[in-house]
Amino acid sequence: MREKNDKGQKVSAAIAEGEQFIKTIMDSTPNMMGYWGRDLRCRYANNAYSEWFGISPEDVIGIRFQDLVSEQLFALNEPHIRLVLAGVPQRFERTLKKSNGSVGHIIGHYIPDFDADGTVIGFSIQASEVTVLKELEAKLKLAACVFENTLDGVLITDIDGTILSVNPGFIDITGYTANEAVGQTPRILQSNRHDHAFYASMWEAIEADGRWHGEIWNRRKDGDLYLQRMTISMVLGEDGEPVRYVSVFSDITALWRKDEHIKHLAFHDALTDLPNRTLLMDRMDQKLRHADLEQNHFALMFLDLDGFKLINDKLGHHVGDDLLKTVANKLLALVRRSDTVARVGGDEFIFILDNPQASNEIADVANRIVRSISEPIDFHGETLQIGVSIGIAMFPADGLTSVNLIRNADTAMYAAKISGTNSVSFFSTGEFAA
Repeated sequence: MREKNDKGQKVSAAIAEGEQFIKTIMDSTPNMMGYWGRDLRCRYANNAYSEWFGISPEDVIGIRFQDLVSEQLFALNEPHIRLVLAGVPQRFERTLKKSNGSVGHIIGHYIPDFDADGTVIGFSIQASEVTVLKELEAKLKLAACVFENTLDGVLITDIDGTILSVNPGFIDITGYTANEAVGQTPRILQSNRHDHAFYASMWEAIEADGRWHGEIWNRRKDGDLYLQRMTISMVLGEDGEPVRYVSVFSDITALWRKDEHIKHLAFHDALTDLPNRTLLMDRMDQKLRHADLEQNHFALMFLDLDGFKLINDKLGHHVGDDLLKTVANKLLALVRRSDTVARVGGDEFIFILDNPQASNEIADVANRIVRSISEPIDFHGETLQIGVSIGIAMFPADGLTSVNLIRNADTAMYAAKISGTNSVSFFSTGEFAA
């Protein structure tokens, strides 16, 4: 009999120890775990209930479900309670307010408890807090929304440079679809306008600073070049090693063209598109600065149209403007790559002949200019004819500065006008008839 009692005590002790072990596990879990009878009174609650409701587990036992939670929360849970008491397991998400005033997000499970004859006698509850996951999910959704809707192109590659993902902005800018880009490398966009040193410098900055920002020329799928402002950022893993590269870029080709157009207008004549006085002086100053080193010399021809004012006044400014454009084109047809032709006044032009062989060559070019400009032109239904007077100053013989050379060529041009239409005059040697 004693042996039987001892055995019974050991079994009871083992059961008690097992129950205590299970209770310890359940009380230690951060998830709310409890059991509610069919009458909706609590039969068991673990320690996690204290954090959420500020009530000890002992005080939760025996309390009615509708007395533990707010009326609003009970109304939300009541459909799930009815279904679990009908034997249907429930899973749902819910936002709860904790006793400390903070808000947490849970995933709740109601699991029906059946007796031997299949009747539901209660249900167990497990509520897992997923607040951190929901916050992360919200951040990911926000990032995905930005990724999908930003007008900038976004390109993500792995550490080897293989494209993993692109956004709609990338597709709009480059013309490549996601299927065409993913699996490729950014080399599909290369324009071949940058040398190896450019890319080497870029990657040195990324390795040193974790990012690079600058402007780069790339090529669209249809072959068009475009200028983009781009940032490449290195993404590090938990071990501090790079795992991804993210490139964000915008197409600034239109801005670049506008800027280049503004720069062009600052240095070119708006009517003829020839260099204006500012660009002419800059080019002359460059020639003068390098004259000693390169042993340069040049002839500066000052051209003034004869008879232009009469045509402009008689036929109108629109005809005069078209006539000036025609003269500009005729002069451009005579220049070499190293020469310069500029419009410096209403009907005044300057032609710089670079490194002429001798005065005979200068005279020959000047006479060709005269012949070209003085040819009759069929214009706006009329035959028009103008002439030109040309004054020539030589560098270095007739001046060592751009101002002196222009002034002396202008003086020679007035001497040519005195000689008559279509005349050429050298500053240093006097008048030279065409």
